Amino acid sequence: MRSLKTTLTTVTFAALLAFPTIALAQECKPSKWGADDEIGAANYVSPERTLAAAKLIKKGISHPLGIVVDPKMPAFPPRSTSLQVVAPGQHNGRTMEGDFGWPASYNDDLAQLWFGTGPQIDGLGHLGENNEYYNCNQAKDFVNITGLKKLGVDKIPPLVARGVLIDMARHKGVKAMEGGQAITTDDIKAAMEAQGVTINEGDIVLIHTGWTDAKLATEPQTWVSQEPGLDNAAAAYLASLDPMAVGADTWGLDVVPPVKGDKVFYGHVELLKKKGIYILETMNTGRLAEESVKEFMFVLGQARIKGTVQMIINPVAMW
Repeated sequence: MRSLKTTLTTVTFAALLAFPTIALAQECKPSKWGADDEIGAANYVSPERTLAAAKLIKKGISHPLGIVVDPKMPAFPPRSTSLQVVAPGQHNGRTMEGDFGWPASYNDDLAQLWFGTGPQIDGLGHLGENNEYYNCNQAKDFVNITGLKKLGVDKIPPLVARGVLIDMARHKGVKAMEGGQAITTDDIKAAMEAQGVTINEGDIVLIHTGWTDAKLATEPQTWVSQEPGLDNAAAAYLASLDPMAVGADTWGLDVVPPVKGDKVFYGHVELLKKKGIYILETMNTGRLAEESVKEFMFVLGQARIKGTVQMIINPVAMW
């Protein structure tokens, strides 16, 4: 029998011989939209796709896909939201008559918050691997404490596309999936076939698990500490279909805790880094599921604050 030392030496030597091949295989390749591209799958937005999406509006119904952001709601730590309503120059009963010429009074908002709270879009500068992000961008070259120099959410054009809903809770026969319950590639394929859902290039794919509707209001700490979601292979499968964005009614899209053998939140790498596909989190999908809405027109025009990594959003679904 070979000794453990001999076995390890042989494996190590073989690994060293294979190193150039491994390094070459892992070498980053520029995006199919070019080495200077910063918007990834948003390149799928086109007049043709917009017109096709508009034809999905049959009833004239619109629905907000963003939930209400309550400053008290939990968020992925250390994220938080703090809000103050102030009336500048109007303390002690004053009005603005001296400035406006009439007894005006007004309120303003003052907030300290993380843009990755509640319903949000993850930009392409959000999650990478080994300090490398979408389109081979190195963190040292574009990440600055005062804002991203590249890949900012402000670069994303209005996302207008065909949206589709995969009702995974219905497929599982439950009102809401459980925390830590994984969605696999086979689950996605089976649910799509059963529900008559197809995914085309440039679509917005939303997954309904029932998690936020079931847990956020009644068990907020449970809601934010775990979630049903995609396993690593399922994220890679959806990425292979070339959608514009993938989202869910959960705070992080990936299953938490991850299944055995998976990397936590690695679905973000499969989508954001490898394919430039956006992630939409904490989407308000309950009504779509209740009314069996399978496809709809999706419209998002996010706040364009220069250099942001993420943004709180309220996309609109129309059908």
